[in-house]
Amino acid sequence: MNDSNDNNAGINMPRRGFIGGVGLTAMAAALPSMAATERTNDSSSTVKTPAPGLRRLGGLEVSEVGLGCMGGSGYYYPFPGKARMISVIRDAVERGVTFFDTAETYGPFTNEEVVGEALQPMRQKVVIATKFGFSYNGTERTGLDSRPANIRRAVEGSLRRLRTDYIDLLYQHRVDPKVPIEDVAGTVKDLIAEGKVKHFGMSEPGPRTLRRAHAVQPVAAVQNEYSLLERSPEKNEILAICEELGIGFVPWGPVARGFLIGRFGEGTVFAKEDNRAGVPFFFPDAMKQNLAVYDLAHRWAQRKGVTPGQLSLAWLLAQKPWIVPIPGTTDPWHLAENLGAVNARFTPDELLQFRRELEAIRIVGERAAPGTLAMSDVEAPEKK
Repeated sequence: MNDSNDNNAGINMPRRGFIGGVGLTAMAAALPSMAATERTNDSSSTVKTPAPGLRRLGGLEVSEVGLGCMGGSGYYYPFPGKARMISVIRDAVERGVTFFDTAETYGPFTNEEVVGEALQPMRQKVVIATKFGFSYNGTERTGLDSRPANIRRAVEGSLRRLRTDYIDLLYQHRVDPKVPIEDVAGTVKDLIAEGKVKHFGMSEPGPRTLRRAHAVQPVAAVQNEYSLLERSPEKNEILAICEELGIGFVPWGPVARGFLIGRFGEGTVFAKEDNRAGVPFFFPDAMKQNLAVYDLAHRWAQRKGVTPGQLSLAWLLAQKPWIVPIPGTTDPWHLAENLGAVNARFTPDELLQFRRELEAIRIVGERAAPGTLAMSDVEAPEKK
């Protein structure tokens, strides 16, 4: 999952404190170096420090900022269309992005088709991540399903739609509460041995399940929602476990679905097709309070001569050298803006001060509707 940070989401869009004219300095086509330390992944040996401009997710080396492609198949109104999304994806490659995120369930199926068509000409130069974990009746999603047979069905379909013979990073999209994680990780391990998958990832797992999975097949990356607005990975052990085990971390929603770039605010009325309409963070009473987070990002962005979105992404990048955000966009201008985040820097003292100011803000609401939240932080059943 990921942000799409460029769509005019609402019918009415007054927003507090948004200044669109902040100068964009050093919009890099090539991504500059960020310091990274070596960590030991207990699955192999010492993980090498990545090359300049790259970061490591377990054994994968990727650009410091990836591209979340989900918005190319809907979710955030207005929808971009296939041709536009293909153009944005290829523009991202030209600008130095090597990490692209999709999933079987985006569409469903159609997002993988768009990503596959866009990246086929440069397949060897990029890292493609996709996800399994649901069953379908035609195009209707019918529930969680991480049984081994369904994982294999999903992988075969993803390979076909992505126009490739291997998947660089295969995530379990959500933990299946009916299937032991040892069966899931074991199936992915077999797929790796068969050459169809290169690396294993998990999205929104419970902490014990993450450890159990990693013991069977090393997990290269965990993908959870993480932003200035949503910081649960700091509290539910996931970031700590990733650091301990040498697992990379991929924040989805890194600019809070466009909220942290000032794309919407008080008075926004979302189109009925836009899934942000159901996010409690953005309900009217919560929005009024939560705009304090955007205001904080905006103040600091002005100080640093960047945009609030760049400041928000730079903050994530500054947390750990093995964090790789995947902001989504369907617009080339916002793609350039997102990539410019790697040029914004915090000093250690600035990080401490920013953290103090951020934690003084009371955030209202939840990041998702109850049914969606119930699929996160789930522990798989024990293997009998």
